[in-house]
Amino acid sequence: MLKLQITRQASDFLYDLDPKQFRQVTRKVLSLMENPEQTDSAALKGYPFKRVDVGEYRIIYRTEADTLKISLIGKCNDNEIYNMLKNMVNTK
Repeated sequence: MLKLQITRQASDFLYDLDPKQFRQVTRKVLSLMENPEQTDSAALKGYPFKRVDVGEYRIIYRTEADTLKISLIGKCNDNEIYNMLKNMVNTK
């Protein structure tokens, strides 16, 4: 199983969710820790990240060595998550 590293931004979003959505998203994160190459994941064009949807939420992540890095969690139909991703990549 991979180690988990989650950004403060993703963590804050996760903890603001209602209990039902919190459980759904955390279950998906735990399943990604066991298998980050799931059939419902997709690579993001132009970025070294993958995305996976769970309910109405999207998880943006990548793996490095033995670590699963959760960068962002946000609403699926919201372009704000991709704007945050652009800002995050441009500030590094």
